[in-house]
Amino acid sequence: MSTTVVPRLAVLTSGGDAQGMNPAVRAVVRTALNRGAEIYAVYEGYQGLVVGGDLIRAVDWDDVSGILQHGGTTIGTARSLEFRERDGRRKAVRNLLSHGIDKLIVIGGDGSLTGADLLRSEWASLLAELVADGSITADDAARHPALMIAGLVGSIDNDMVGTDMTIGADSALHRIVEAIDAVASTAASHQRSFVIEVMGRHCGYLALMSAIAGGADYVLIPENPAFPGWEEHMCELLRTGRSAGRRNSIVVVAEGAIDTDGNPITSDHVRSVLEERLGEDTRVTILGHVQRGGAPSAYDRSMPSILGYHAVEEVLAATPESVPQLIGIRYNRVAKAPLVECVAQTREVPKRIAAKDFTGAMALRGSSYQEMFGIFEAMAHALPSVRPPRHPSRIGIVNVGGLAPGMNAAARAAVRLGLDRGHTMVGIHGSLQGLIDGDVKDLQWGDVEGWTGLGGTELGISRRVPTVKDLYAIGRGIERHGLDALLIIGGWDAFNAVHQMHNERERYPAFQIPMIVLPATIDNNIPNSELSVGADTALNLIVDSIDRIRQTGTAAKRCFVIEVMGGYCGYLATMGGLSGGAVRVYLHEEGITLKQLAEDVDRMVASFKIGQRLFLAVRNEKASTMYSTDFLCRVFEQESEGMFDAREVVLGHIQQGGNPTPFDRILATRLASHSIDYLSKQISEGRSQSAVIGLNEGRVKTISLRQSEDLADWEFRRPTEQWWEELGIILETLAARLEVPTLEADAEEIAAAPSGTYSHRDRTAPAAQIS
Repeated sequence: MSTTVVPRLAVLTSGGDAQGMNPAVRAVVRTALNRGAEIYAVYEGYQGLVVGGDLIRAVDWDDVSGILQHGGTTIGTARSLEFRERDGRRKAVRNLLSHGIDKLIVIGGDGSLTGADLLRSEWASLLAELVADGSITADDAARHPALMIAGLVGSIDNDMVGTDMTIGADSALHRIVEAIDAVASTAASHQRSFVIEVMGRHCGYLALMSAIAGGADYVLIPENPAFPGWEEHMCELLRTGRSAGRRNSIVVVAEGAIDTDGNPITSDHVRSVLEERLGEDTRVTILGHVQRGGAPSAYDRSMPSILGYHAVEEVLAATPESVPQLIGIRYNRVAKAPLVECVAQTREVPKRIAAKDFTGAMALRGSSYQEMFGIFEAMAHALPSVRPPRHPSRIGIVNVGGLAPGMNAAARAAVRLGLDRGHTMVGIHGSLQGLIDGDVKDLQWGDVEGWTGLGGTELGISRRVPTVKDLYAIGRGIERHGLDALLIIGGWDAFNAVHQMHNERERYPAFQIPMIVLPATIDNNIPNSELSVGADTALNLIVDSIDRIRQTGTAAKRCFVIEVMGGYCGYLATMGGLSGGAVRVYLHEEGITLKQLAEDVDRMVASFKIGQRLFLAVRNEKASTMYSTDFLCRVFEQESEGMFDAREVVLGHIQQGGNPTPFDRILATRLASHSIDYLSKQISEGRSQSAVIGLNEGRVKTISLRQSEDLADWEFRRPTEQWWEELGIILETLAARLEVPTLEADAEEIAAAPSGTYSHRDRTAPAAQIS
């Protein structure tokens, strides 16, 4: 009878720690077990490889339970000088082979990934040396002729070419923006200036994005060094802002900031410039390692989980001839790129900066980075005295539908950039009813000061969609206030409102003006936009609630069914379940059946019998009209065999509250900038098209209203195709506990399954286990 060799993998974290490393490790371990492989953790990074012994040990399902929500890395990290020497790497190979490991997943920065590739490239020669000195046999070497590796980038700096986001960067932004928000309030109270220094080495990502999200006035980054005379330029911008009514000034400095001559620009130097030239009381805040701390954000749980899953699939499918891959995110999709090339291009950036090729350095950072730098520059220069208004067109800004965090950030950016373009920006209060009631006001630069980080919406909002009889009054309001264009910020109701007004253009000529919908809804259900303003904030609130629920559940054996919003769109439920470590997610897209509930009860009972104390399920609010959250809890408790109780948690409108996350502020600013560009072009060309703007595969895309209508499922108020639905298999893989296969037939069945197709549903006795 043939014997199937069970693959053995190892995972290690190396270099600086980053929030999100634990979710990545958890995903690697559970995916490997699901695929029938044996998985080892290397503790203390490369030092663990060199030392071996108890620092390389097999891990199972329970070893990664409860780590999803923790920062840092539970398997440790260390910088190993010994691994940099060939003798150290020879020890690492011997230690790996002692466990039969020839597949390695490394989570770290460019140095860590370079070390992995060096070990891979030297593997054959190191094997020969080990055979020669008798450390291993020739048969050992023959069984493991090559090392297969995959790399995940764990770095808060977000400085790796080949991925749009690195593990930990989003969480670091959360820490920085929280600090800027706190500093801004005290700075405004005392009319002070603050200089905030953030991490980033040769990459200005954290500085630039936190400046945008925090509403800062000036930013200094290494890729676009300060030009001669920058001190006076900075002071002039801050002086003008103060004269326009701003009570504080904030300058963000990247730790690697330089001028065009290569001289470092320190936060203390910026402070002295502001004090000497502006005579302002100025304080410096150096955030330091607090940026690495704290629990990972929702994104830094879901994204590393997705990447960890794909990293296992990559190394299991790899051959000795395979080119090592970096597994990252490009344009909101998992993407692979040759690891060595990515590291080489990443290291090219500081070389370009040193050679004063700043254009080349910015180009290597990618088009989105350059775009956001341009948007910040435009925002920073959008001051009344910098560009006085011309004979302007009038652009109305209105919110329609449900509340979404980030609406204020979108309105602020639109007003500032619209004024800079010479338009008169008109705030319509109370949604479209404001046009009927005349609750309309011209917005000036100072009117939107401080809106970036505010939750809610200062313009007000209403879910009421205009009826046919309202259209005449709305049209009269547009004419009465001389509006030449409309920016409508909102969700499905906003989309529907523009749809109605566009269709009635023949009857009501007032609607023959350009209109654009900027998606802002926690439901994330607008056609043409894969991510809507507000959804990230809602997800973080959901995950924070799940973390708290998990703590309360440790006192007793309990099942929680958590109901989240989203309408008929399961985005929040799916991503909340993936980020929160849920075992089961119920969606309207999939429906709920009695057969499924019976299977879920069996899973619960089986898992509690083997010692589980908590079972988390997430239910979309519209998953089923018959099987409500209360009904599910009653069924689960009734069928629990007395082993656990069940509780329902309906999060409700808390998901729409809170200050927007950095991502939602940045996305709102980005979409608002493109919306003003679109409306300005329409006005200048004398056109009147209606459109929907959105983030599609990582790029801002504007399509006509008609095109967007074709992408809509009007019955269930969601897109006909939803990119996130393909993540279901990953959620299942990480949630469904599998017994380690002991029968040869079991191992053969797993090994024979095509990569990515073997699911826990194929097993006969699964028992779920919470994170």
